[in-house]
Amino acid sequence: MLDESAELSVSITQIVQRLKGTHLHSQLEKQAKECLHKPEIKLETLKDDVRRLLKASGMTCLPPPRHPRAPPEHTKEPLAYMRKAQVNWEKRILKSLNSMCTELGIPLARKRPVPEQNELTNKWNEMGTDEPDLSKFRPVYAPKDFLEVLVGLKNPNNERSEDLTVRSHWGLIQVSLNVRDIPQTREMYPELGLTYGQLGIDDHTHVPPDLFESEHIHIGKKVVSEHDSAAAQQYSRQGCPTGLRAQLWSLILNTTDDPEAITHYEQLKARVIHHDLLVDNLIYKDVKLTASNDDYYFVFEDYLYQVLLCFSRDTAVLEHFNYNCATPPKSCIQSKSGSEQCAVVYPPNGVIPFHGFSMYVAPLCFLYNEPSKLYSVFREMYIRYFFRLHSLTNPLCVLSLCLQFERLLQTHLPQLFYHLREIGAQPLRIAFKWIVRAFSGYLSTDQLLLLWDRILGYDSLEIVAVLAAAVFAFRAENLMEVTSLASAEAVLADLSTLKVMPLLQIFLFATSV
Repeated sequence: MLDESAELSVSITQIVQRLKGTHLHSQLEKQAKECLHKPEIKLETLKDDVRRLLKASGMTCLPPPRHPRAPPEHTKEPLAYMRKAQVNWEKRILKSLNSMCTELGIPLARKRPVPEQNELTNKWNEMGTDEPDLSKFRPVYAPKDFLEVLVGLKNPNNERSEDLTVRSHWGLIQVSLNVRDIPQTREMYPELGLTYGQLGIDDHTHVPPDLFESEHIHIGKKVVSEHDSAAAQQYSRQGCPTGLRAQLWSLILNTTDDPEAITHYEQLKARVIHHDLLVDNLIYKDVKLTASNDDYYFVFEDYLYQVLLCFSRDTAVLEHFNYNCATPPKSCIQSKSGSEQCAVVYPPNGVIPFHGFSMYVAPLCFLYNEPSKLYSVFREMYIRYFFRLHSLTNPLCVLSLCLQFERLLQTHLPQLFYHLREIGAQPLRIAFKWIVRAFSGYLSTDQLLLLWDRILGYDSLEIVAVLAAAVFAFRAENLMEVTSLASAEAVLADLSTLKVMPLLQIFLFATSV
């Protein structure tokens, strides 16, 4: 029989994930802290009490049915070929990291000498002025490498199946997943309808923009004053006013300025100062290659180093592996190379940064100027959403986003899709870099934040795939005239002038399918 404790752990993890972002979740957190001080709450019987409550409420039925002897990872990903692909991808990343370590003769981790600790402490707020030699370091992988893995995925049981339509072979993703079509997507996003007011929309509605914005700001202030997480989440579906966005996002994500959060950040900072990791160089390199060269984000270089270096040391991030089919990478940081006993999770947070990783943090720097608060918000955004953009097989992970993008475009603009495919410019090869970074670094910051409002509001990354399809629809006339992948990429090279909300509304609601 399956271990009951493991079953209970999976149940609790899934329940917590469903509750996150709701008013109930924040209420439960507060009550749990209060209960710890009550004499009738006994820690030695707490597990049995929780198990009994879950059984009585029926909530233990949340995990899907499986064979009693199936290991817990089968709940997170039931398909063997997908689990195998994930394992192979993880081995490839780890091999790349270890090879770099061997080639450069640099240890994965080392304790910094005291003078070096003092130097880093003194320049903590000016790390952007440091110019280390990063020429020998290379990103462990880039989004295009990950795309090739996704393209290579095929269900061995479906190779000769007749239920695969001809259209499914037009695209690069050949895995059969349930993704929403346009009518279902409209149902998912009713607040994007043409009759709803939206921040980021100047016309197209029956509500005058100035009148809507004034009333919307008034409601937003009320939501913030009441500290209602669920109300904040619903509110952000129509966009967050610039002056309220930071508070609203904190409410939705249940991040606080309490002393515990500040202390945790300071502890992580101390770990950075005391120990040097090989991945630190990958973080430096990524910031230099991306955010430092971006007109919007280069001024936040110091913040990015602070947040990402602390993030790499945060073992609390490992929590997301409880509901992520991926496993944290392990490596040997002692001299006993290859010994299983000396293998530890590396880096400590279980996340090996890739090219563009720092762009998950950069937009948040516009909202939070206190490093500990910025850190708390980013970490919560990562363990709820961003990890899905580089995980193979989670629900609404990057694989399903890619498939949905292709399906929406095939249904909405089949001639365009077929034309691009025929000239060797598969749409996903162009759109993948937008999707894997949730458009960070491609849209102007004000438009990107409007998009991320909706990610938080709908508690889903699906809107990213919808926007990617909408961009192709917007530039369809020009794309029909291109004759190569290079010319198609040129048409879509600059997205900085696009207005997100009109694109989404027109794509979903102003055309017939």
